[in-house]
Amino acid sequence: MASENAEHLIEIRVDRLAQLFHTLDPFPFREKDLDQDAEEYIVSWARELPDKRPVRIAVHIPDGDAPDAHSRELNEAFHRYFSGRAVAVQHELNELFRVGRRSLAIGIPILVACFISARLAAGYLSANPVQRLVEESLLILGWVANWRPLEIFLYDWWPLARRRDLYRRLAAAAVELRPYAEQSHGTERSRKGQ
Repeated sequence: MASENAEHLIEIRVDRLAQLFHTLDPFPFREKDLDQDAEEYIVSWARELPDKRPVRIAVHIPDGDAPDAHSRELNEAFHRYFSGRAVAVQHELNELFRVGRRSLAIGIPILVACFISARLAAGYLSANPVQRLVEESLLILGWVANWRPLEIFLYDWWPLARRRDLYRRLAAAAVELRPYAEQSHGTERSRKGQ
């Protein structure tokens, strides 16, 4: 049974650190954007983690690269990138709620007007199928006018909030470099032959 303080580990192996970052970005790598493939890989693994425990990202690099020199900058780069992504998603969420509030400000008066019109139609039209059709149509129109704001406030914001929280977890993740020994094909063949 894992302890509550244990971290989830996401491991990624690269041939050089530059593979993690967008190649056309001219800034030093602590200020660069992550490569899209690297981001998708890290985010997809993090999305599958079952609980809210902290995340640690281990970047495996060839033994010849100096891990200590870039370790702190890599931590900063990942923190800056995923914090920026979390802020961008928060802006999307704020915009979605703004649209929801505007839609609700339009939908509620329409609903009230439709209820009043339905009551007036019930009072002025004689009891026949047309009266019932008009009354029901007005009530349906009132509720349909509120469909979008209800959808926003009940369902649409959840995926954005989950993605924002995931990016925040990744921004807080500790990133470490772990060297691995490069093996040549000839060495592998000779070991297999032994």
